[in-house]
Amino acid sequence: MLTDLSPLIAATTHWLTAAYPPHGGALASALCEAQARQAVTVAAWLRYPTALDAGLVAVTGPGGSARLDRLAGPDPDERSADTDGTDGTDAAADAWRTWVDEVVASWAAGLLADPELAGRAVAALAGGEHTAAAPVAFRRLLAPDEGERRAAALLRHPDLVAPVAELHRARLVALVEPGHATAG
Repeated sequence: MLTDLSPLIAATTHWLTAAYPPHGGALASALCEAQARQAVTVAAWLRYPTALDAGLVAVTGPGGSARLDRLAGPDPDERSADTDGTDGTDAAADAWRTWVDEVVASWAAGLLADPELAGRAVAALAGGEHTAAAPVAFRRLLAPDEGERRAAALLRHPDLVAPVAELHRARLVALVEPGHATAG
């Protein structure tokens, strides 16, 4: 049984959809989140391909969103209306940010902006521990329809996500080369 990566996936998905919000109402929000979650899941599974890798990140933590926030996230003073009276932010409201994984966010942004890279990344998962436990098609990542594309226009825009996507792109590209063993 693989160690649960869901806190990391949820936090990183939330960060991406907050930094690159959906266009439209509730349906657009759900469609954007679904695409982001699929990209983050692929990226997390590539970065933490084994139960040992997933267990280690569960113990040590993924690192948080501080650098990402400086690149593309909201101003810390705008994140929360509630304050703890010290620095203008509510520490409890921002606790989820500690579960954001910078590399996973970078890879997910790259996958969303580059369909060819996304296809290679999903193919690289084949035969891995995660896909053996739960085979997934990742349709919203690989073949979004027009409504899904519109909903996630900012999240899929190569120029807008470039500052985040380029952070760790070289590692991702090397990892998903055909014939490369999956190891984050």
